[in-house]
Amino acid sequence: MKKLIVGVMLSSGLVLGAYAGVTADAPWVRATVPAQKGTGAFMTLTSDRDTRLVSAQSPVAGVVELHEMRVENNVMKMRALPHGLDLPAGKAIELKPGGYHFMMLDLKQPMSEGKLVPINLTLEDKVGKREIVEIKAVVRPLGK
Repeated sequence: MKKLIVGVMLSSGLVLGAYAGVTADAPWVRATVPAQKGTGAFMTLTSDRDTRLVSAQSPVAGVVELHEMRVENNVMKMRALPHGLDLPAGKAIELKPGGYHFMMLDLKQPMSEGKLVPINLTLEDKVGKREIVEIKAVVRPLGK
């Protein structure tokens, strides 16, 4: 029965990680073309208490950075968030194209549709205690 439930979660693109009540809903990674060395990872994060997303890592990328895209003076700009991202209690924070997202750089292999990509999220509570939660993100085709 457990295998069936996990299989349904993986096939739907819904893989939940939990830490201090933090869930990652519908994590996904954008597919790449041959020789492409970077892509984005997206999901919705919700915490039942105040915490902070401090960083992420994945064995498929040399570097994973948390970024924000926003318009400043009519120009779209992307910047790294080296100090992380607050996850206020009860508020869903969407990591999506054109907003907050992970940049996966120095890819070690192509990201092909349907593949599951492990991503380790490092979370920190108010007192500075850190925990790593592994999620699996499904690779979606380009243009999705």
